[in-house]
Formats: sequence, structure tokens, C-alpha cells
Amino acid sequence: MSAPAARPQAPAPSLVQLLDPDVLANPYPLYRRLREEAPVSWDPYLHAWVVTRYPDVVEVLHRFSADRTPTPQRLEELGLTELTPIARVMVEQMLFLDPPKHGRVRRLASGAFTPRRVAVLRAHIKSIAERLLDEVAGAGTFDVMRALANPLPAIVTAEMLGVPTSDHQLLKGWSQDFAEMLGNFQHNPGRASRSLRAVEEMTEYFSAAVRREARRPTDGLIHALSTAEVDGDRLSESEVVANVIVTMVGGQETTTNLIGNGLLTLLRQPDQLERLRADPGIMHSAVEELLRYESPSQHTARLAPGGAVLSGVPIPEGDAVIAVMGAANRDPWRFEDPDRLDLGRQDNRHLAFGWAAHFCFGAPLARMEGQIAFSTMLARFGSLELADEEVTWRPNLGLRGLTELRVCAR
Repeated sequence: MSAPAARPQAPAPSLVQLLDPDVLANPYPLYRRLREEAPVSWDPYLHAWVVTRYPDVVEVLHRFSADRTPTPQRLEELGLTELTPIARVMVEQMLFLDPPKHGRVRRLASGAFTPRRVAVLRAHIKSIAERLLDEVAGAGTFDVMRALANPLPAIVTAEMLGVPTSDHQLLKGWSQDFAEMLGNFQHNPGRASRSLRAVEEMTEYFSAAVRREARRPTDGLIHALSTAEVDGDRLSESEVVANVIVTMVGGQETTTNLIGNGLLTLLRQPDQLERLRADPGIMHSAVEELLRYESPSQHTARLAPGGAVLSGVPIPEGDAVIAVMGAANRDPWRFEDPDRLDLGRQDNRHLAFGWAAHFCFGAPLARMEGQIAFSTMLARFGSLELADEEVTWRPNLGLRGLTELRVCAR
């Protein structure tokens, strides 16, 4: 057996710098340095390869293994047995599965999110957005995250799953706690305990929902996953629960961050905001550009297959590789003038929703919710401005979003 490839010393740039709130607020200069100086680099702080150029990120998303969650047995070896309940859930989630297991689960879940089925929901989602804005229309100044970006996806997700919409705040709290674990590099005991509690509570909640669906079926995703068959094979209750959790979290966090990040981007470039107001026909391309410009999901991890080579750099089999979609989406090799916001950009094959087999099956719904959120805000308010130029980003290094976005609206 040949010796593994030597790992080079890490260059000065490192994704660990995202722990600095100033860098987290604007990671794009760091991404540019990585693309230009070390597009495929070994980071000893993260014990992973960091990949930032568009072609390499596509290759990682397309060919590298998503099966990266430590098993409960591995956690026991590492002395992290307290995280075992989290591992038991994650090893059954499609986000962390390779073929053929991934395809088996994805075929069942994606049926609930087809573009045709999502299109039927447009008027209903618009009515939810209008009702939420009704509650703050006379306030003058309000927090968009609290008023719209958090509750809209949570209510829609609850309906898609088939659980009471009155539980949307509960679902949002669990989603944020679970997302903090998904999006961060460091092992933070406080964060881990919150994630553990969220997983335990979600497991109990959705297990009860599965049993309730068996008695009183609805047309939600929980019932669909519980009853669907693939070649005579059905998902176990634990598989249903695990994939309902990842769908619930993904459906909320992506859309919440799209709405918050996108509106902040528009408010900071009022000429583009007015362009969208004057020409609502570009809403589709505008949402795609906002997804590229401030991607809700900034990076994801994979494991290298045998014989992997990226930009001439050999990657040892089994090494962790972090594909930085946020950097690839600003790569001048792929996008002309990538740091310029162009709401009419046409050639815009961004990576905000991933690529290939793991492309987000909830993308049609997230896109539509974003379109509705922006169009409803513009229709309701003739004037929109930032109430405070200083904003605070959530301490989540991978799932990019705001804690608060206060606006003056008239």
C-alpha cells in the first residue's frame, strides 16, 4: 500500500477566521484570498481540506461521500457518548447518506416538494405573508426576522409536514438549535447540549406524530414517508423521524436566511431595491441572484473517495473536505463581476442549493417563499430602509443568517 499523500502546511487564510465576528459579517475577502492563494488547502485547525473554486466545489458535491456522521460506536471511542442520540438520528438522514440508501429516502420525500405541488400553495403562502405583515404594518419600525422571515417558513413547514401550525414557534426553536450544530466547526459544550435536547424533544414529538398519522392520516409529509414503499420496502419509524427532522430544519433555515440576507442586501443597495420595485417581472432572477450573492448555506463537508485530485492536488481517501459554496458563488471563473449584485443576471448556475444527488429537493418551495416575501414587502410598503446599519449575524459559520433585521417601513 502506498503512503498517503503528504498534507501541506496551511496557508495564512483559514476558515477558522470566521470565528471573528467581523470576518463572519463579511466573509468574502477571506474567500477571495483562499480562492487566489490556496484554492485547495489543508487546514490543520479544522483537520480538513478547504475547497473554494467553483469547479472544485462542484466536483466535491458531485463525487465525494456525504456519509460523514460518526456512528454511535465511533463517538464512544472518542469519549463523546453524550452525543449518541444525535448520531442515531443523523446517520439515518438523507443529508448524510450515499447511494443507494440516499436515493431510497429521497424518492419518498421529494414527492411532497415537486414544483407542480408547490405551485398550488402560492396563493396560500401569500395570504400567510400578508397576514404576518398586517400585524406590523402600522408599527413604523419592526424586526423583519421576527415578523416574517422566521414565522413564514415555520408555518409553511408545519403545514407541509402535517403537524399543527400553532406549533410553528416550537418547530423554529428546535430548528435553530439543530442548525447551530450543523453549521459550526468547533465542539461547543453549550451548543451541543442544546442540540441534544432539541433532538430528544423532536424525536418524541415526531414519533408521536407518526403514530397519530397511523390513526388519523393527513396528506402531509409525515404520512407520505410513513406509508410509502420502494420495491416493497418501507421506512422504519426512526428513519421517518430522522428525515422529517432534516426536512423541517432545512426547509426553515434556508428560507429564513434567504429572506433576511436577501432583504438586507437590497436595503444596502437601494438602487437595486428600487429596480425590483419598478420591474417585478425580474423577481425570479432577483431571488436567484440573492441566493448566489449571500448564500444561506455557505459550506458543507464531504469525505474524499480513492484517487481524488482537485486542481492538481491529490486528496487522501477518507479525508474530510469542506466545500465552500459561498466562495464558489463569488468565483470570477464562473460569474462575471461576481461581487456585483445584478438582479437580472441570467447565467446564474449558483450552488446555494447544492449539486447533483444532494441538490436540495425543497428548493422550489424556498424559492417561491422568497419571491412571495419580497413581493409582499414591496407591495405593502412604499418605503423601506434599514433602521440600524449595524446588524448581528448568527454565530453559525455555515448557515448564514441574521439574528435581527430592523427596518423603517412606511
